[in-house]
Amino acid sequence: MRVIINGEEKTFAESLSVEALLCRIGVDPRKVAVERNLEIVPKSAYAGTPVDDGDRVEIVHFIGGGSEADDTFEVAGRRFRSRLLVGTGKYKDFEETARAIEASGAEIVTVAVRRVNLSDPSQPMLVDYVDPKVYTFLPNTAGCYTAMDAVRTLRLAREAGGWDLVKLEVLGDQKTLYPNMVETLQAAEMLIREGFKVMVYCSDDPIMAKRLEDMGCVAIMPLAAPIGSGLGVQNPVQIRLIVEQAKVPVLVDAGVGTASDAAIAMELGCDGVLMNTAIAAAKDPIRMARAMRLAVEAGRLAYLAGRMPRKMYADPSSPLAGLI
Repeated sequence: MRVIINGEEKTFAESLSVEALLCRIGVDPRKVAVERNLEIVPKSAYAGTPVDDGDRVEIVHFIGGGSEADDTFEVAGRRFRSRLLVGTGKYKDFEETARAIEASGAEIVTVAVRRVNLSDPSQPMLVDYVDPKVYTFLPNTAGCYTAMDAVRTLRLAREAGGWDLVKLEVLGDQKTLYPNMVETLQAAEMLIREGFKVMVYCSDDPIMAKRLEDMGCVAIMPLAAPIGSGLGVQNPVQIRLIVEQAKVPVLVDAGVGTASDAAIAMELGCDGVLMNTAIAAAKDPIRMARAMRLAVEAGRLAYLAGRMPRKMYADPSSPLAGLI
């Protein structure tokens, strides 16, 4: 008996039912749908439906649908759909913080580690509004100017919440808030040795970025511009070089001001963008959060699509043949 199964001819020595056919070819009848000669066979009829010589059988099952829907990125073995990471500072209150995060679609939120207010310990805390069971908290070392301060901060963060995925930033001075790369390297080495999974804020230097990756950092986060400046991507060539050489995620961190800045970062091939002030300092943070979400998605799609080549001269889009 000859049967065409999913476009391929198969030969069997004896007649079979649909159920027997599925078992013969090693397919679990519970997990598939079957069409015989363009007619769907109900699961309840598999055992009693014969497959005859010359029949055409289609066997289908479910798979994850669509490459765009599956366009996730992975950090330290954890997979995320949203490529927008957001901070939790500078909002007028925790309620606005929560609304902006929700509008952004972010799954990872950075959180600073600060002392409890002993004069009023009953004051509301971030976790009262942003649930760490819903979002991945990323403790960071904002405000730290030495390696030891950064390491101490993240040790406390791990004790407080059990988090080992952390964002390291060691600042050089208050005027520029540029990273102190000497202290950053020292802190990264200590944290990695202690089992932390370090996402690291760094300068847009490809050599330094490679060194941090080789040390074991799980994500490289070069600045686009000074923290809170809103200047956008100032060194696209450097960022692109970091992206091209990296085997871990590269996320632009700091300096984004508006949606077009986020899109540019993504069009360079970055795996994501982290921002805080660009949303929190907007006149309408909730609306800006939505804009940033769309910008990151659009920039990623444009990168995957591949932009047209740049040309020195015009190239008409309409054909010239047949002009009147």
